[in-house]
Amino acid sequence: MTSSAASLVPVNLTLGILLAVLLLVAAGVAAVAHLTPDAGRSRSREILVAGVRAAVQLTAVSFVIVWVVKSVPALLAFLVLMFAVAVRTAGRRITANHTWWLTAAPLAAGVVPVVAALLLTGLVPLKGIALIPITGILIGGALTVTVLAGRRSLDELALRHGEVEAAMALGLTDRDARLEVVRPAASDALLPGLDQTRTVGLVTLPGAFVGVLLGGASPLVAGAVQLFVLIALMAVQSVAVAVTIELVARHHLHRPERGAGDGPPAGTRGPAGRWSRAVAIRRRRSRGPGAS
Repeated sequence: MTSSAASLVPVNLTLGILLAVLLLVAAGVAAVAHLTPDAGRSRSREILVAGVRAAVQLTAVSFVIVWVVKSVPALLAFLVLMFAVAVRTAGRRITANHTWWLTAAPLAAGVVPVVAALLLTGLVPLKGIALIPITGILIGGALTVTVLAGRRSLDELALRHGEVEAAMALGLTDRDARLEVVRPAASDALLPGLDQTRTVGLVTLPGAFVGVLLGGASPLVAGAVQLFVLIALMAVQSVAVAVTIELVARHHLHRPERGAGDGPPAGTRGPAGRWSRAVAIRRRRSRGPGAS
């Protein structure tokens, strides 16, 4: 089976050159198409940095994991490191203020119960060779939906905060009014996982399926492992999205406040933004002269 894996992707100079070319193509397309969120950031540069980091990190992990799988304390430390990096990455993608660390809640709420159930039922042994890849897949899935749900939720609140005020005027609590806005947008974070599950075997053969096959297992066993991974991911991601929107709705996870001279919040241009600014002006006027 080692020869099968080697024939799938031979590690040689040709592979290195092809990877470098593909990375440059990705960065070049992002630069030419101006795929950037704002003038101060460059997706092209981020792509290059991400590619180089991936190469360095995978090389390091390839050596470290050989030692980690032989020691339970080292295994647990490695899992904690994986989780901490995911929290940092998700948090900084969502907000630049001190609330970024709260992304630990959706990640833990989704991943920990599933991993605990696997260990308690004996389906996965407390061994690095089995626990690290499965936990890594689950943390990665939770990371993706947490970022998507958090960003979409906060973007919608910036764009439609006038609707939140209108809902509160009708008697909804602040939390419920914000949930009405963020819930539909945040639920879209589940679409990639849903599409992957619905099309598995027809459009894609995910890594777990191929990896188990290359490891010598039968196609039936490989299919069962992949099915478990996909369904576990849907459970993890659903919980992560639910916890994320709850944190946003309760003002726990938010973006930095803008100063009075910073202009309107991002995304408040257009009719919705003009309406919300008009609401704010009317509110100030109702307080009388001299009100701030």
